[in-house]
Amino acid sequence: MILRLELLAARGVAAASRLFGTGGGTTLPGKLLSKVHPSVVDRLAAQLPEGSALVSATNGKTTTTAMVAEILRPRLRLAHNAAGANLVSGVASALLASAGAELGLFEVDEGAFPEVARRLRPRALLLANLFRDQLDRYGELESVAGRWREALAGLPESMLVVNADDPLLGELARDRGGLIRTFGVDDHSVARRSLQHAADSMYCVTCGRPYDYAAAYVGHLGEYACPLCHRARLPLDVAARQIDLHGLGGSEFTLTAPEGSARVRLSLPGLYNVYNATAAAALAGGLGVPTDDIVRGLEAFTAAFGRFERIVIGDRRLLMLLVKNPAGANEAVRTLLDGERPSRAIVALNDEIADGRDVSWIWDVDFEPLLAGLTGVIVTGGRAAELGLRFAYGGLARDRIEIVPDLEQALDRGLATTPPGGQLIVLPTYTAMLRLRGIVARRGYVSEYWQQAA
Repeated sequence: MILRLELLAARGVAAASRLFGTGGGTTLPGKLLSKVHPSVVDRLAAQLPEGSALVSATNGKTTTTAMVAEILRPRLRLAHNAAGANLVSGVASALLASAGAELGLFEVDEGAFPEVARRLRPRALLLANLFRDQLDRYGELESVAGRWREALAGLPESMLVVNADDPLLGELARDRGGLIRTFGVDDHSVARRSLQHAADSMYCVTCGRPYDYAAAYVGHLGEYACPLCHRARLPLDVAARQIDLHGLGGSEFTLTAPEGSARVRLSLPGLYNVYNATAAAALAGGLGVPTDDIVRGLEAFTAAFGRFERIVIGDRRLLMLLVKNPAGANEAVRTLLDGERPSRAIVALNDEIADGRDVSWIWDVDFEPLLAGLTGVIVTGGRAAELGLRFAYGGLARDRIEIVPDLEQALDRGLATTPPGGQLIVLPTYTAMLRLRGIVARRGYVSEYWQQAA
């Protein structure tokens, strides 16, 4: 009885937070209730008749989880942290807000994954990639993979869906018993000519020799093999083949899975979104969704907030692509270069806790091909000066770099210098993206992210 009253009170806090426009409804109720009842997440998750599924990755987990939700929503009532609150408190808040849900679907922060997995004991786990990101929070990739391995050891009955193109994740699956579904890309025509200089997992985890890559797709993801001990990419259960990338206009690929094959047309561009879609398809298929329904959901999906999001602002368009580490930023640049190359852009760099305090990663991003076509760039955010220095060293003339630390002023300057009918490219880090969207939302051009998730 007491817990029931506290659940009602926490839901009231969430409703009030949304009503007054604070956005705290995504985490505050879970934080409050977890303080009073530390086991509330475990108890609420145990009430879900279809169990739960967790999605974790360095890049793309919000988009991938949203794709899975689009596929599953016609079939099941979901508890889903759609606003991206992916710590324990966010999962708790999503459970609180989803009375009557049948299945829990949660994106989970890399660092929070072991605790959330232990407490929810999920039916399925999707591990999509591990890239170097926020070293001050997570440590090196091997440390994250080690914590994930320990978490998986305690969940022998959970289905593991894993990106076989990622060497570290492939090793997590290699010696695991139980149900495993691997996925990846299998189309050398979209591979890079060589492994990027900032690639992360380049060395065999068994013997330390550099991997040989028959195809390198995104960062260190690809078809790899060790020339010494012959550890190689696991066979793919679910694969993206015959891929066609249409610049900013979207992409197509053939989805091949044990359940069947079909052509998929995505409204989202870029090879990284093909990976996201393939991951979503692998998880949904493992949960029993037919191929036709998977394709229908993927083709109906539009971008998650801040991730390739187009916003109409008067007679101009704003295109926002989240960047937060070398691998993701390089793919954003690659996607822009595959389309109509922009002439002006805003790049926003913050160093808050949710971004990571260490911004040295900007020196590992291959900005130079993008900079070569820019007539000007506006750098903004808390670390705008460092970003301006990076672009100056990248060869952009000093008179083409405007340093405008205030985000709202930078946005106004960018819009003012974009011709009517034109498109303004914005590449922000996480907290900068949230604030820029907030500015645009207050002006009435888009809804707040927590309103979209409601």
